[in-house]
Amino acid sequence: MPWRSNSIHSIELDLVLDVLARRHGYDFRGYARASLKRRVSGLAHKLGCATIAELVPRILYDDALLPEVLAGLSVPVTEMFRDPQVFKGIRDQIAPVLATYPRINIWQAGCATGEEVYSLAILLAEAGLLSKTQIYATDINDMALAKAEEGIFPVKTIEKYSENYLKAGGTKALASYFSLGYGYAKIDSAIKDRISFAHHNLVSDGVFCEVNLVVCRNVLIYFDRHLQDRVLGLFDSTLSRSGFLCLGTKENVAFTPAAARFAPVDAPLRLYKKLAESP
Repeated sequence: MPWRSNSIHSIELDLVLDVLARRHGYDFRGYARASLKRRVSGLAHKLGCATIAELVPRILYDDALLPEVLAGLSVPVTEMFRDPQVFKGIRDQIAPVLATYPRINIWQAGCATGEEVYSLAILLAEAGLLSKTQIYATDINDMALAKAEEGIFPVKTIEKYSENYLKAGGTKALASYFSLGYGYAKIDSAIKDRISFAHHNLVSDGVFCEVNLVVCRNVLIYFDRHLQDRVLGLFDSTLSRSGFLCLGTKENVAFTPAAARFAPVDAPLRLYKKLAESP
């Protein structure tokens, strides 16, 4: 049967989301609807389904399909030192404060395939802070996590990322943080060893440690307002007293309940500091 590209009915989408939540515990019902429709449509097409509803029995009975489903519904779009001005802001405005701490814990939520968390680790290394830092990098997409943990990227992409790195205030050659060979670049163990990768679901999982900085960029834009509020509350609970929060440049704590608990460090860059005393 040919793929019917215009057959994305709300009831079909609801069925898919309900079975994912009830059968596997992954609740995407709070994700932004328009983006979710596109991703579910693409997933159904990739799996050879003529309708969205045909995904339901496959998700219900085929546990082995779950990693591919989660990979299809998440959005692992990233690059090293993405929005370099943000990384420069972290370098100039947040790293000096972190330097005063005896130990630093950082959570990179929604780390995708690892480019941004490795960028953050490189920044901390250049600030002389990496040796006393533990970074927790999490994502819902196990396929993306596996790639992130490998820390291997095509050499051509490292060359492309070098411009971002320099704009972010980089002080060396980006390639110096990688071992190069056979067209690929592998991140140095000195960088990788400070990062722990783990599966974490922002929708349903809770706080797993106290951290001084949460970085979660370009994730909240895929959530509806209710889920955004829930996740911002999770970050508030996770952050230590006067801890820092970094969001994507199209995301904001303004006009949310979290606005009363955070003060801007650099509002245009979406860098915030948790108020020492929450209202």
